[in-house]
Amino acid sequence: MKAKIYLSVFIVSIFMWSCDSTKTKERSQVTAKDILGNPEYQAISYGGYRKTSRDFQPTIAELKEDMKILQAMNIKMLRTYNVQLAQASNLLKAISELKKEDATFEMYVMLGAWIDCKNAWTDQAPDHEVESEQNEGEIGRAVALANQYPDIVKVIAVGNEAMVKWAASYYVQPRVILKWVNHLQDLKKQGKLSKDLWITSSDDFSSWGGGDESYHVKDLEDLIKAVDYISMHTYAYHNSHYNPQFWKSPAEDAELSDQEKIDTAMLRAKKFAMDQYNAVSDYMKSLGVDKPVHIGETGWATVSNGHYGPTGSRATDEFKEAAYYNHLREWTNEAGISCFYFEAFDEPWKDAHNSNGSENHFGLITVDGKAKYVLWDEVDKGTFKGLTRNGNTITKTFNGDKDSLMVDVLTPPMKQKMSLTH
Repeated sequence: MKAKIYLSVFIVSIFMWSCDSTKTKERSQVTAKDILGNPEYQAISYGGYRKTSRDFQPTIAELKEDMKILQAMNIKMLRTYNVQLAQASNLLKAISELKKEDATFEMYVMLGAWIDCKNAWTDQAPDHEVESEQNEGEIGRAVALANQYPDIVKVIAVGNEAMVKWAASYYVQPRVILKWVNHLQDLKKQGKLSKDLWITSSDDFSSWGGGDESYHVKDLEDLIKAVDYISMHTYAYHNSHYNPQFWKSPAEDAELSDQEKIDTAMLRAKKFAMDQYNAVSDYMKSLGVDKPVHIGETGWATVSNGHYGPTGSRATDEFKEAAYYNHLREWTNEAGISCFYFEAFDEPWKDAHNSNGSENHFGLITVDGKAKYVLWDEVDKGTFKGLTRNGNTITKTFNGDKDSLMVDVLTPPMKQKMSLTH
């Protein structure tokens, strides 16, 4: 009798091991084609920097801490921005270690390679016609990491907002991005990169032809044909100041309650993003090209003492962030669009000299581990039970008091009361 029991236990154990091995094998074979557009693989932008300077790189332990939080949120695809610093390589190492420690852990990466023009970030005038000599090394490092971690790196993005003209410190011409995209595609053909690795560039909707016709140049047409998919950015939040016509409450909304005015404004913000997405898609199709278009970046800040705060467009607070996040997830999940929402955690280095600058506050979670309003329900459900950030358990902002949160929530100005500049 005991022998039969031991045999049964042995068979069940073998079966369970076999199932786990099969799942692990299946995960190792997951490609960008399987991930992008699949709502089972929620995406987000990730930095992980906790201090006011990137001189303080997140440690492996800190990166693992963040990965466990994101896994709990059902995030399975991350976007990084450069391989100049240790963050990206350490992140890949942290994910690799977590996969060895836990067979159920699953996380993939869209690896960014930063691209600059000559003299970018120096005391000399940027030369937007010539690329930085640093670009070649950046691409080389991205290739090396993609080959070192082929089970994790599923996309390489050449440049971040590197073609849009308002990136005046560093933008390059489309031919530079095209050059490096073609280089990576050639490496795939030569077997020096995985054939399943997808190559793109992540840039503003206008840079992809969805706006000003001045961007409609031959090199952009060739780039659209060269990438495996288009990664476009859309920011209704920033445009609440720079292009606020959509954001202002129309006269017919005057009789609505404050809550209704906010709700309708956030629906307009959703439509704004959808319109920019459709503009890029339409331009691509006008060239006779039909390939995926995904959202490489979009987000909503929760603190601003500048253009988007009380004396500006009044767009900024945790209530509106939650509304925008939920609207964008609902739309993109239903439409089969990946949305690399910006971003997972607040990063105070982005506007280091102004702690209340909006760029520091796009995260869904604060630096010290407080879940913003968009995640309060997840805290209530126990999603973050046993998880910490910087040693702190994950708790709610405003101590979970919605009345206190709503004090900071302002209604968008009426059209007749809001000028184009502030």
